[in-house]
Amino acid sequence: MEYASRNIRQTNTNNAQLNRRADRHHSKRMRRRLVYKNGDVNITQTNIRKRRRRYLADIFTTLVDIKWRYNLMLFALAFTLSWLIFGLIWWLVCFSHGDLEHSEDTEWKPCVKEIYSFTSALLFSIETQHTIGYGSRHTTEECPEAIVLMMFQSCFGVICQALMTGIVFAKLSRPKKRAETLMFSKNACICRQDGDMCLLFRVGDMRKSQIVEAHIRAVLIKKKITKEGEVLPLYQFDVDLGFDEGRDRLFLVWPVIIVHKITENSPFWELSPEDLHREQFELIVILEGIVESTGMTTQARSSYLPGEVLWGHRFERLVTFQKEDGQYQIDFSRFHNTIPIDTPSCSAKELAEMTSHGNCPESTFIDEDENTSIVSKSERFPSPYIVKRHGVAQTDFYDDELDSPQNSSLQRSVSTDLGSRDESETLL
Repeated sequence: MEYASRNIRQTNTNNAQLNRRADRHHSKRMRRRLVYKNGDVNITQTNIRKRRRRYLADIFTTLVDIKWRYNLMLFALAFTLSWLIFGLIWWLVCFSHGDLEHSEDTEWKPCVKEIYSFTSALLFSIETQHTIGYGSRHTTEECPEAIVLMMFQSCFGVICQALMTGIVFAKLSRPKKRAETLMFSKNACICRQDGDMCLLFRVGDMRKSQIVEAHIRAVLIKKKITKEGEVLPLYQFDVDLGFDEGRDRLFLVWPVIIVHKITENSPFWELSPEDLHREQFELIVILEGIVESTGMTTQARSSYLPGEVLWGHRFERLVTFQKEDGQYQIDFSRFHNTIPIDTPSCSAKELAEMTSHGNCPESTFIDEDENTSIVSKSERFPSPYIVKRHGVAQTDFYDDELDSPQNSSLQRSVSTDLGSRDESETLL
């Protein structure tokens, strides 16, 4: 038992040293990201032919995507220019008809009453475009061109106001803002889970309104050399997050740990702790779903560099049951926290080879209180062994001597120890 404990401590120490070495290595050689932690893409597009023409062909999307200061500037400029242009046209109509020269003649029939200068024409333009209708200035039957101009400006005003208001509303209700409340863990972890080496990261949602039909996917960006010798610097490797089993579809009421099993088809199959700090890759994770309140599709992105992948760690539990009020409480202050655990310091491929030859390293079982490390089933519980899973004591028998007094007393003592824990501190 003491020898196994020393081996576990030595393994944890080696994993911690490798993680610190990877952090120092990547701090000295900061690699530029393709996708930032907030989801922005670090890509600049250049030398695109007819770029402006193509952007103008989709003018609505272009106006929605521009920054707020340009959007508000365009909003104010569109109305101001329309008032000035139509005010000038009204002034020219009145000037060509001679209304300005006969402004003092009471018997003269003008095109528009009470227009004496460009200022009064500008005021009439604003009243016409926004249908204010103060009543002092109005068109007459004297000039057909004035009637046509009033009809045209009224239609233009409705269209302009609808477009500008629609752009501002679309910019305010963009699902991109909903993605600001979706969280990704700062680090990813590699550890052993259910006998397999797995890569883990955590996602969560701050809001109470749910993301409907939430699903997640991941791609690994890494250099690849083809059989013909061609170098593909940004090749996309698919990272399976349980599509066939349905594990990629999420129920984001509480934070969820996403698990990628490192199998033969995984790009991490031959990755060892020593190789981790030398590798150059970027794991991009994408969470998509429908916003419950608006029905629009949103997407949140994040990425992990090799220096942000911790070997031999798992995530700390967040959800606790409060005995006082009968509610489950989520502590987001521990969202990014990880706990070091015993993990083999070899790649998943090497671990599979050792397992096939019967040389599988001892596993560490972490009890629910996160304070007790169980080296192996046979050493921790002679026969039978009892391990608490999800708040329920489960018993497995692997010995034929089931009715011995020693086994019965051990089972009673372990069951009593597990049942004495406080319900208010039960971690999920």
